[in-house]
Amino acid sequence: MKRVSLVLTLALAAGLSAQAASAQTLKTVKERGMLSCGVSQGLPGFSSPDDKGNWTGLDVDVCRAISAAIFGDGTKVKFVPLSAKDRFTALQSGEIDVLSRNTTWTLSRDTSLGANFTGVTYYDGQGFLVKKSLKVNSALELNSASVCVQTGTTTEQNLADYFKGNNMKYEVIAFASADETVKAYESGRCDVFTSDVSQLYAERLKLANPADHVVLPEVISKEPLGPMVRHGDDQWFDIVKWTLFAMVDAEELGVTQKNVDEMAKSDKPELKRAFGTDGNLGEQLGLTKDWFARIVKAVGNYGEAFDRNVGAGSKLGIARGLNNLWNKGGIQYAPPIR
Repeated sequence: MKRVSLVLTLALAAGLSAQAASAQTLKTVKERGMLSCGVSQGLPGFSSPDDKGNWTGLDVDVCRAISAAIFGDGTKVKFVPLSAKDRFTALQSGEIDVLSRNTTWTLSRDTSLGANFTGVTYYDGQGFLVKKSLKVNSALELNSASVCVQTGTTTEQNLADYFKGNNMKYEVIAFASADETVKAYESGRCDVFTSDVSQLYAERLKLANPADHVVLPEVISKEPLGPMVRHGDDQWFDIVKWTLFAMVDAEELGVTQKNVDEMAKSDKPELKRAFGTDGNLGEQLGLTKDWFARIVKAVGNYGEAFDRNVGAGSKLGIARGLNNLWNKGGIQYAPPIR
């Protein structure tokens, strides 16, 4: 019996030791004084730099929110542009602390990359972009079409499944980067460009005459996009996860960039917990009491970030749809802060 107790004690001690050893990302980020965030090489609405190198987008705002939660400053972020092919290696190697790059959450990625998805920033699906001059109104009219795709994404498998399921033939023309894929489509090397619908709207803005191209109505896959962190550091996993949840919960609670200071004075129990005037939830994350307020002050709530970057207040003008809150007809939902 004593031997069993000793074995259990040693196992517990080893587990706690391993946990302490692995919980290094927050410490590393603090010592560096900056968050290293992997983003796209330029996708309007999600992560793209202007001519002065200032990054904006929904994925960018997630990283700024993490920075704000840690430092009280949303600008302490180094943005690392990554191709679809190189993004996972950069995370695995430690080059970046978090990957926030329009990346689809799938079972194989969840189990084979040594990384965890931390939530869904955008519920998406794959679609097709075609020239209006082709006079195609449905993806079911694309039999024998040539299709431009980007390698290293979930796009090719979805494409194969859709065409096979509908007994249609097609030719794949693949490229390493999104820019190469779009240029090939615009130059006429293929009939169709396929990607996530959000990306199609973003890439269409780069075309010489965006109005000459149309996104077809069919959505052929589920593409929940979200940030990723490395396996083995549960504290960091919790911080990134709850930063996104805080943005969503803030919208549901009615907390905005403009009213955050006023709302912090509320006597409502759920707001007192969020703002740290009741309990120590921020400290449990390894952050400060005002972590929630820091996030909202830096980037606003989820709805504000969505509208500013991809929604009604942006050039993309994408409807909230599935990305609306669960109590407003969508499926965007965060666990409660309690």
